[in-house]
Amino acid sequence: MNVQTGGKKFHGLPSHERLHTAVAREIAVAIVTGGYRPGETLMGENSASEALGVSRAAYREAIRTLMAKGLVESRPKTGTRVCPRARWNLLDPDVLGWILENDPAPEFLGELFELRLAIEPRLAELAAEHRSDQDLARMHAALADMQQHEPDSEAAEEADRRFHEALISAAGNELMGQLTSSISASVGYVARAKRREAAHRDSTEDHRLLLEAIEQADPVAARASTRRIIQRGLADLHLDR
Repeated sequence: MNVQTGGKKFHGLPSHERLHTAVAREIAVAIVTGGYRPGETLMGENSASEALGVSRAAYREAIRTLMAKGLVESRPKTGTRVCPRARWNLLDPDVLGWILENDPAPEFLGELFELRLAIEPRLAELAAEHRSDQDLARMHAALADMQQHEPDSEAAEEADRRFHEALISAAGNELMGQLTSSISASVGYVARAKRREAAHRDSTEDHRLLLEAIEQADPVAARASTRRIIQRGLADLHLDR
């Protein structure tokens, strides 16, 4: 389905997504890519739901989703407007994913990796100090899966994500864990970028060294290994200049 809504093109809604989620994604992508500008008013509920071929209830739920993420605001008589970027919840996993899926600016990627450098090395230290046998088993299983697949393939990307999720869990700091949606999102972005460039650098050795440091309860080595992984990700994206 390709329709024009107020001059904005919406593409086919994925059948595997719940309808209101798919509608929210379509509108969000138009917002984060500049199709809708801050302060711009979206189409009215009746017109938008008709143009998208969805019920008004599905469209309303999509708008509520976007409001919760800070992308839009809705007021009586003035309609639904796009919020200034400063109000977007950039660390929301969905918002971050929508931005990263649509050619983000190098400046945004740089800020994302700065955040990772500020948080992840400390998480690695904490993981080295607090990890349990179960945490180590999960990291070993994820690393084994990474080693089984081609570097930066979708399967390796998923294993990489599970490795970092296990590390975050091992760190045992729930508040810091809430800030780490950036890790999963940027792991995926780097892998996709390298697939496009056919630049398959194998990062499993870096992860093996990190796991070894955590297993040996060496927070200094864990911190250094984590910084190396992040900095090599920056280099893969040509952002380390």
